Amino acid sequence: MKIRNYALITILSLISFVSCKEEEKVKETILRPVKFAVVGDVNTQKTRTFSGVAKAGDEIELSFRGSGIVTKVNVSKGQQVKKGDVIAKLDNVEASLAYEQSVSALKSAQSSMNTSKSNLNRVKSLYEKGSNSLSDYESAKNSYQTALDQYESAKRNKSIQATQLSYGVIKAPKSGLIADTDGGVGERVSAGHKFAILNAGKEMKIEVGLPENVVNKVTVGMKTKLEFSALGQKELIGTVIEVAPIIDADAATYKTFISMDTPLEAIKPGMASSVTFDFSDPNETADKSLVIPVKAVGEDGKGRFVFIITSKSETTGTVNKRYLELGELTTDGFKVKSGLVNGDKIATAGLQTLLDGQDVRLK
Repeated sequence: MKIRNYALITILSLISFVSCKEEEKVKETILRPVKFAVVGDVNTQKTRTFSGVAKAGDEIELSFRGSGIVTKVNVSKGQQVKKGDVIAKLDNVEASLAYEQSVSALKSAQSSMNTSKSNLNRVKSLYEKGSNSLSDYESAKNSYQTALDQYESAKRNKSIQATQLSYGVIKAPKSGLIADTDGGVGERVSAGHKFAILNAGKEMKIEVGLPENVVNKVTVGMKTKLEFSALGQKELIGTVIEVAPIIDADAATYKTFISMDTPLEAIKPGMASSVTFDFSDPNETADKSLVIPVKAVGEDGKGRFVFIITSKSETTGTVNKRYLELGELTTDGFKVKSGLVNGDKIATAGLQTLLDGQDVRLK
């Protein structure tokens, strides 16, 4: 019995050991992500490409100016609307009550004014006949003026309450397409809540976020190249129409808008685009010197080096240290005398943690 138990324990131990080994074998190696740049000449480095997104030429954010519970929604995403159509309504109980009170107050003020006016006319007639004194006439005039002022005040208050009542209704300011909605019947919303987005413009524009080291090179009227992956490799020309003067706190970039010189109906809001800017000076002589970013250069006891990347696929590669001879430092980076060729991929961040021959993931 003891021998049988011992054999059973031994077999289970071997199975467990083999299973652990198999788990270790299938464990996936985690590759270190590495940012990279492609080596090019000075003029090539002055061409920058950024990701953008297509938006309607006139994108309007619709919101309630009052708070309350949504009682009616007349639209859905993708629905066409006409100018003046009701998009949604709030319960607006308090505003409705205040408006009804203002209407009642206006009627009461009007009645008092009419009574005061009739009394004034009567006293005036008696005063002209000598039956009433001047003080009676002046008192009647003052009473009428007070009633008139109260009537005018009641009219203004009714107008204000009517405006407050309209704050619980969203109407389409223009004809267009509902691109998005945020809310439904029964939900409580606050004043200013973005309830829907209306695409009213027929023409499209491209929104792109530019970093602070580039935005000052971009001006209104500047030409760009646009590519849409959804349309294949067809290249379009765009013109910068707006550059934000302040940074977007959420993305830490400056929003820039570009119109298409030749609009296409196939381009829809939300489509991704590549926007290419050419910052080279056409009056300058073409400079074919290779240039690399300063942050891509490391230095040790043997001299200055870069980590060149040999791609294994579009997303992975191997880094190898390569020493090179550098020239002058320019505003675009170091000029390269020898050690690199046009088109080489080099790592641009985290050089201190990279090892010669290390496999990495490209980002």
